[in-house]
Amino acid sequence: MKFVFDLDGTVCFKGKPLSEEILSAFQQLEADGHDVVIASARPIRDIYPVLPKHYHQLQMVGGNGAFLFNGEEIRLQPFTEDTQNALFDLINNHNIPYLLDSSWDYSYNGSEEHPIFNQLDQLELAENLPKEQLDGIVKCVLFTNEQSIIDTISQLECVIHIHNNEAILDISPVGVHKFQGLNELGIKKGQYIAFGNDQNDRQMLQHALESVCVGDDVSIGALATSICEATNVAEKIRMLSSKYKK
Repeated sequence: MKFVFDLDGTVCFKGKPLSEEILSAFQQLEADGHDVVIASARPIRDIYPVLPKHYHQLQMVGGNGAFLFNGEEIRLQPFTEDTQNALFDLINNHNIPYLLDSSWDYSYNGSEEHPIFNQLDQLELAENLPKEQLDGIVKCVLFTNEQSIIDTISQLECVIHIHNNEAILDISPVGVHKFQGLNELGIKKGQYIAFGNDQNDRQMLQHALESVCVGDDVSIGALATSICEATNVAEKIRMLSSKYKK
């Protein structure tokens, strides 16, 4: 069975690497014949720092579905040129701080105090370039939650995840989400167990054989088979590992 995990707020907390308790639960999954799959809002580059090196070849969905990694190569689902240009115009006209990801490099001009900065290219694998020098945009984070900006972006060919607690807009190309990314990797509806905690996990949780909402988001919990606290995630993994053991 495929066990699919969101990272931040699900098995990874405060941007720190996976705990020994979670890693031990992952080891049980493998011993029971299951496959671990990662599905995160992070680009692949920023997934690596929170995983042990021997997990860097796992199947991964990054950027909420914009990055697809089959264990050997990364495939991309970028914004159209028109949408990219419209986002650049919006950024320039309203002087909005941003994080833009291309295939590997990025462009960031936000605050160094923001939690996202602490998760950004921790292994120094990429370059922070002017946005005009990036080779196509795959993911966009804008550091604002102004309604007028949201209304403008809603007219573009893209998907917006609004995180009011961080005052950010997480923007992906139209039709791109984690479940769609799983499909592209050959993981279909009802063929996996999913763990998630946020709005960008909705479709992934809905289409799982069994799903777990971590935390107290009522709207996400309503989509999941069960709910558990962050302190009980490892125990829940072990329980489901035994339940679906080959």
